[in-house]
Amino acid sequence: MIIRSLVLTLAALAPVAAFAQVPQSDIRAQLTPRDYTTLAAEIGAKVERIAVREGEHFTKGQVLVGFDCSIQRANLAEARANSSSASKTVAVNKRLLELQTIGKLENDVAMAEMDKAAAKEAASAAVVGKCQVSAPFEGRVVEQKVRSQQFVQPGQALLDILDDSELELDFVVPSKWLVWLKPGHSFQVVIDETARTYPVKMVRVGARIDPVSQTVKVTGTIGGRFPELSAGMSGKVLLAPPP
Repeated sequence: MIIRSLVLTLAALAPVAAFAQVPQSDIRAQLTPRDYTTLAAEIGAKVERIAVREGEHFTKGQVLVGFDCSIQRANLAEARANSSSASKTVAVNKRLLELQTIGKLENDVAMAEMDKAAAKEAASAAVVGKCQVSAPFEGRVVEQKVRSQQFVQPGQALLDILDDSELELDFVVPSKWLVWLKPGHSFQVVIDETARTYPVKMVRVGARIDPVSQTVKVTGTIGGRFPELSAGMSGKVLLAPPP
């Protein structure tokens, strides 16, 4: 009976021991941006100007990079002239067809030429539309990869940018904590670089549990705007299982 009682007691204490393996002070976390991306050139052209430098803020829709597109704009002007000429030819042919001075085939060919000219105009306009690279969201420049007056190729990286309007906190916890740690759970984090405590709310759990370490990645968001915080900062999560 004594041995059986001892076994039952140890079994009851096993979950507590598992939680204790990762004490509150040992949970490290890192601040990450909500959105981040690398802006790349979609056309081959010379960089005319770069509106922002590394570390500077920008707003959504702001033009960040502009290219010298004099050739592309000239092609667009030519395409518009050809499209206008083709449209006028179709208008004249329509009247001549009513007067039966031209055949239907000739009129159909003119209409096809008009459609082709319109397509070329649209393609040229699309190319000119790539002469400016606008910000997809509000944020900051992480790294400037090209310089003004540099010729770039399609697909070449221009700027690394991130959205720091809402910073997220990534960290790893024991998978057994998922019994009580759910999205919406509030806690705090102490950031090393500022030595200050900030409120955090858990927003999501990783899709896979590591079978070796029996841990899972979770993500929280910092509650509020704190200008002193930057992506990449790290700290200690003040989080522990309930008694």
